[in-house]
Amino acid sequence: MPFDTAPEAARIQEEIFRRVTPAQRLGMALEMSESLRNIALAGICSRQPELKTQDLARELYRIMYGLPPRP
Repeated sequence: MPFDTAPEAARIQEEIFRRVTPAQRLGMALEMSESLRNIALAGICSRQPELKTQDLARELYRIMYGLPPRP
């Protein structure tokens, strides 16, 4: 059980997840992945506003895969 969720809310959420089809679960996972990417890009943009589109993509890749910063 999640530490940040009330037991009743966790039970309802689990019940909902049990009802969704595998295709719906995949869709939810893809949406969450896209949201996370957008949040990460927003963070990069706020910390490094000078970066261009290609550099933003490179920085996101670096962060996502745990690569060291470029010199």
